[in-house]
Amino acid sequence: MFPMKLIVQKFGGTSVADTSALKIVAERIIDRKKQGYEVVVVPSAMGSSTDELIDLANELSAKPTPREMDMLLSAGERITMSLLSMHLNSLGHSSFSLTGSQAGIITTSRHGKAEIEEISGERVREGIERGDIVIVAGFQGFNRDTREITTLGRGGSDATAVALAAALGAEKCEIFTDVEGVFTADPRIIDSAKLIDEITYDEMLEMSSSGAGVLMARSVEFGRRYNVPIIVKSTFANNKGTIVKEKIMEEAIVSGVTHNDKEVKFTLFGVPDQPGIAGTVFGSLSEIGTNVDMIVQNVSKESITDISFTAPSEQQKDVEDTLKNISKKLDAKGYDVDENIARISIIGAGMKSESGVASKMFKTLGDNKINISMISTSPIRVSCVISSSDIERALNVLHEEFITK
Repeated sequence: MFPMKLIVQKFGGTSVADTSALKIVAERIIDRKKQGYEVVVVPSAMGSSTDELIDLANELSAKPTPREMDMLLSAGERITMSLLSMHLNSLGHSSFSLTGSQAGIITTSRHGKAEIEEISGERVREGIERGDIVIVAGFQGFNRDTREITTLGRGGSDATAVALAAALGAEKCEIFTDVEGVFTADPRIIDSAKLIDEITYDEMLEMSSSGAGVLMARSVEFGRRYNVPIIVKSTFANNKGTIVKEKIMEEAIVSGVTHNDKEVKFTLFGVPDQPGIAGTVFGSLSEIGTNVDMIVQNVSKESITDISFTAPSEQQKDVEDTLKNISKKLDAKGYDVDENIARISIIGAGMKSESGVASKMFKTLGDNKINISMISTSPIRVSCVISSSDIERALNVLHEEFITK
């Protein structure tokens, strides 16, 4: 812990897309220094450079090795951090950059989807004590056992920033992006979407897991675990943004309506209804890193049942390959894939003490002739799988019913 005021700032890809954007980022950093803060900065790769690196790899290899992909993709953040540090130094603000391994970000060994285990942060602390602006590459770390560079996967830079804030005892973590904060729905689809001033970790975690892309779930988990306030705000506008913290004074019944149209529904037909079957199915999917979401098992008939679940569309091929093997192993009747689905969710901490919220959601969708194929709930979330063709209409009617009224 440091006696001085300390803040961690993270800047996303759109915030560091080019040199003009980097100059604005530098202004945000210097503003905090002038306010008396010591600053640690976590930048993403510039713009779409990570996607461009992936495309280059795929042009040269049908199946790039995970190790070399991590070596390649970790370069994007290193470019950003170096350029930003150069610019800050040229403005007279002492700065230096560190890769994830130099900053002491220790991870698990899994390439492409590593998880942070520990942050030693020795060189980061030394820089803070000197009054330097320390810039740490997001999205990457180092595994002690394999001695290899690793990357953290989607949302890795957000996770790096909040984990650093926790490890260093920072006052808060600011996540800068190209939107003004967290909205009650996607403002690109819902014109009446409102900026949320304050939201709890639990609500934000549910929103992130249900399709709200403004803040990744892994970073929210770090914030909740270590009670680090997270502020989501725009790089390009001087607004207060949205603060994510432990508790707020007055909780709305429903805080937001989210959607995810990048999921696929899988159904395994004619599975023997016996103990251990579900464990076999989902154990196999877990081994390939599948993020299974909703699960429905039908009522057994003649000791045979069907199992349906949803998973990210980017994992479709791997899931299908696994289901082929599982189907043969269990002597199932086959499997089906439905790509034309989407998930819509209502989220709010106030739902825990308010009855009838789920039934109101189902009635609203039914009144608008929107069919529900799967349902899942938590104490602060109700989610429905519907046809992807209905998603925009569902967002509008649910936002009108729960937020606008």
